[in-house]
Amino acid sequence: MGCSGCSNGKTDSGLPRGCKNNGTCESGGCDKLSVFNYLANMEETVGYTFSDFVEVRFKNTRKQFYRQEKGLALKVGEAVTVDANPGFDVGTVSLAGDLVMLQMRKHKVEPTMADIRSVLRRATQLDIDKWQGGVDLEEPTKKRARVIARELGLNMKVSDVEYQGDRTKAVFYYTSEDRVDFRDLVRKYSEAFKVRIEMRQIGSRQEAARVGGIGTCGRELCCTTWLTDFRTVTTGAARYQQLSLNPEKLAGQCGKLKCCLNYELDSYIDALKDFPSQKTKLETKKGVAVPQKIDIFKGLMYFTYKDDFSNFIPVPIARVKEIVSLNKKSERPDDLIEFASLPVVEKQSDYENVVGQDDLTRFDRPKGTGNKRNKKKSGNRGGAQASGQPAGNDRPTQPAQQRPVAPARPPSTPQATAGTPPQSAGPRPEGGQSSEGNRSRNRNRNRNRNKGNKPS
Repeated sequence: MGCSGCSNGKTDSGLPRGCKNNGTCESGGCDKLSVFNYLANMEETVGYTFSDFVEVRFKNTRKQFYRQEKGLALKVGEAVTVDANPGFDVGTVSLAGDLVMLQMRKHKVEPTMADIRSVLRRATQLDIDKWQGGVDLEEPTKKRARVIARELGLNMKVSDVEYQGDRTKAVFYYTSEDRVDFRDLVRKYSEAFKVRIEMRQIGSRQEAARVGGIGTCGRELCCTTWLTDFRTVTTGAARYQQLSLNPEKLAGQCGKLKCCLNYELDSYIDALKDFPSQKTKLETKKGVAVPQKIDIFKGLMYFTYKDDFSNFIPVPIARVKEIVSLNKKSERPDDLIEFASLPVVEKQSDYENVVGQDDLTRFDRPKGTGNKRNKKKSGNRGGAQASGQPAGNDRPTQPAQQRPVAPARPPSTPQATAGTPPQSAGPRPEGGQSSEGNRSRNRNRNRNRNKGNKPS
């Protein structure tokens, strides 16, 4: 995955901004199909010498090997001008040193081949300006080329356009299921764009590799970053891995089956060698059990009886082979469940609120409801005391705690001893009022205060 600094464009010399690594960052996001030079840190220890060949990267996934002149000593990330015959092209050195020889051997390119072109020079500012001007023309050229192809009624799709570094030639990459007659199309393109035209047909996988994108796994496409050989992928790969044949999930951005279906296919094939055939039927006294599915990771086969297809019974591979051997001896076990591997249910610890503060709705509770409830209770109690009956339930409600407003209470009398009737309270002090009058006065004071606090 590329770093965010590479998206800031390029400098005047054609090198990426941001990471200051000039296209050699380890993330591989500055270029496509990058190769990690594991010999780069061994220059001073093994007598590192520059090879006569370098690998040059052009737009997207196009790379070629070029012969460099002695004494040029090119480094990775430098912009170079190469021979295009006719004209010249501008690219970036993607690999240099002894590792180039290993890559040439991998791609079966012989150093003695006469068609290997040479690097002319390091790119000058004039070369880079002309190259950047051609890059700016690629997108409008592609849109105009699609319009012309549609006007001619050709069943094709122009997926990409690449200008040569000197802007004398343009390569049009297209996809088509049928054979296309280019006689009128090339003439129209030459008149519209005033350059030499080259048409190259590519497949849907090559188109996805050039365009790029993000796969369903959340990473960049494999064909864009590292995959070079496109092997045939069949639906048998999905069957071996017990995947549902859903085209929407198995198809990639190219519309074909995903290349990653072949990555673990060999491991699945080796694991399936230990499993009995999926057509194996187990005979028991309860009935005949047929296989429904297998679990490669757990080593289980799921069977169901013919009269109860909804009940899946997991059976290990060793037990299945044991029952098969019994059936060959004309013996049948009493029931398949005797040989079944019952799943062990692990008790999961429930979530415990240790802190006691992770209630998300604790701030949504209305405030101030307790005073109103106390006021209602005190009001009901006052009305009930006036009528001489308890309010609501048979048990009278406790009055709300209020600050005492009445005059100071008289000194307390000693408690009554056992067998002595309690002393009755004395008469109310002169000028004093009852506790009910104090409550009503407090309620009026609180009501007036609440009215003043209400927003206008």
